Amino acid sequence: MSTFSLAILGLISQKARSGYDLRKVFSTTPMGHFSSSPGAIYPALKRIQEQGWITGTIEKKQTLRPRQVYRLTKKGEEVLRQHLSQPVTHEDVVWHFDDLMLRFAFMGEILGREETLRFLHAFLSGIESYVSALKQHLEAVRESMPPNGRFAMENGIEHYKMNARWARRVIEELKGRKASQRRE
Repeated sequence: MSTFSLAILGLISQKARSGYDLRKVFSTTPMGHFSSSPGAIYPALKRIQEQGWITGTIEKKQTLRPRQVYRLTKKGEEVLRQHLSQPVTHEDVVWHFDDLMLRFAFMGEILGREETLRFLHAFLSGIESYVSALKQHLEAVRESMPPNGRFAMENGIEHYKMNARWARRVIEELKGRKASQRRE
């Protein structure tokens, strides 16, 4: 599943949406790096509908502007659940970071807290492993690397370390919410 399809399915899982509704989300929120172009959204909706993951119904038929509103099908719910449940891989951490964050953004309501915590632990482990490998590589090539290359690599390492700190904080907050809910 493409990251764009994941974004569309995740948004439709939250509530039924039209193509115009999706365009508004993509053009007015931090999800703006996705195309809000009708030339991207409507063909994607058509592909997703042809796969049986969503179904569209026409609303406001008697008006000048009828609109097609999309909802997830049972098959779409299952496909989304399976995608969100995939294990975090080294390749995801290195090459598909946006997909990981999008998966995380949608998984809370769909998979629940325990699955979200499992994801975060795997995410954190993957980052820590990659940071260790990057540090080892940097030390091995430090003397032969141009200064700007070294600075760029250090920036990348710091970026991953920041994401590890974020994951630790979120894990603690989610664990804390669970503990506080038990006390209530």
